[in-house]
Amino acid sequence: MAFANPNISDIVATTIQNRSGKIADNVTDNNALLKVLSKRGNVRPFSGGNVILQELSFAENGNVGYYSGYDLLPVAAQDVISAAEYSIKQAASPVVISGLEELQNSGKEQIIDLLEGRIQVAEASLANLLANGVYSDGTGSGGKQITGLNAAVPVAPATGVYGGIDRATFAFWRSQIDNDAAAATPSTIQGIFNALYASQCRGSDYPDLIVLDSVTWATFMASLQANQRFQDADTADLGFPTVRFMGSNVVLDGGIGGNCPANTAFFLNTKYLFWRPHSKRNMVPLSPSKRYSVNQDAEVQIIAFAGNLTCSGAQFQGRWDGN
Repeated sequence: MAFANPNISDIVATTIQNRSGKIADNVTDNNALLKVLSKRGNVRPFSGGNVILQELSFAENGNVGYYSGYDLLPVAAQDVISAAEYSIKQAASPVVISGLEELQNSGKEQIIDLLEGRIQVAEASLANLLANGVYSDGTGSGGKQITGLNAAVPVAPATGVYGGIDRATFAFWRSQIDNDAAAATPSTIQGIFNALYASQCRGSDYPDLIVLDSVTWATFMASLQANQRFQDADTADLGFPTVRFMGSNVVLDGGIGGNCPANTAFFLNTKYLFWRPHSKRNMVPLSPSKRYSVNQDAEVQIIAFAGNLTCSGAQFQGRWDGN
């Protein structure tokens, strides 16, 4: 039975809607950091507001101390909790079908097959866009880009405002940096990594994910002995080239389509990093209604995302910059 073309928009929308969970998963699977955040449970949708608030602790409780017997205990109010503010960033990938294609694919199943191919391309394009945005400083596309690692873990961590907090004023909001201009070699990179790793440790807090570009990855791999190249079952299923350094997964995000900046290593404590999509705009159709071109025989449905990458502990993040 022929499919009624006027109802094609319902198929376009519902096909995207039915795939929205898969599309969201594909976005996180396309980036090592987002995949780790997903496994950790740090993909935290938010439901509204004009900004994304990420709660954080910025000071110790000043009432803490020793006492004996009937000593009076201090109970002064303590202001130790605040929040960083992040803008809501938006991204979209349109799926277009023309009137001629509707006629050429007149059966329902044929139209769905056509849409599946187009949606796969659209979701891959959107996944790549957001994966690249994870490394940005938020200024790309006129300030519309994701506020990524170049903002959270910058080369100059003592300057600028991040998450609404001035790094020049608040030392607790500064990430760690090693920007030795000398290029790392197989004989020096282990020492560089040891020092940066140690600078980020506080008790049980330590980097659990190290992301490298292709050049730094090759140098690091050359520094390893054959019996040190191993993965365990948990790290192997990340889906990325992975080895271990101390207690951290070391991941390559370089090569074809790699997004990590050249000559860079990010030492990340993912406990304090979050992927915050809007609960109503996480890879879903922008509108289920029909979207027809005014002057063309074509229809568009848009896969849309709104959210940002946030941080609640900048001091636990680190970066080696060899540029």
